[in-house]
Amino acid sequence: MEITFTNSTQTMNFAKKLADCLEPGDVLVLNGDLGAGKTTFTKGLAEGLGIDALIKSPTFTIIREYQGGRLPLYHMDVYRLENGGGEELGLDEYFDGPGVSVVEWAQFVEDELPHDYLSVNFRRTDIETERRVTFVPHGYHFKKIIEDLNNGN
Repeated sequence: MEITFTNSTQTMNFAKKLADCLEPGDVLVLNGDLGAGKTTFTKGLAEGLGIDALIKSPTFTIIREYQGGRLPLYHMDVYRLENGGGEELGLDEYFDGPGVSVVEWAQFVEDELPHDYLSVNFRRTDIETERRVTFVPHGYHFKKIIEDLNNGN
């Protein structure tokens, strides 16, 4: 499924709808250049989960944990692990835990990812505020979520 968002509000609103469908242990992989909308999308997820906190990019901390919502949110930026080291962070404990994991730059920890996850790919267009976002489900659970969202459920 591919959607074109023309502003950050649309991006956040879709992420809020997606958050309603998420369960403990769900993993979302966000791909895209710097400034493509990954953190904006994560802010929408957090709002949809009922998390009332300032969501910031975890670039320098690698993992930010947010509590207080329907499910915890684990926001990860693993760019700095391009030379390895994901297994030392205990990522599997997050992926198998009670929250939702959002992983940016996941190609650097590909071996650590669970079998089932949702890949969310952001592309800029020629219009400054516009983003094309492609959702690629891995596993039945995420295929069902994308089908439901695509059908307006």
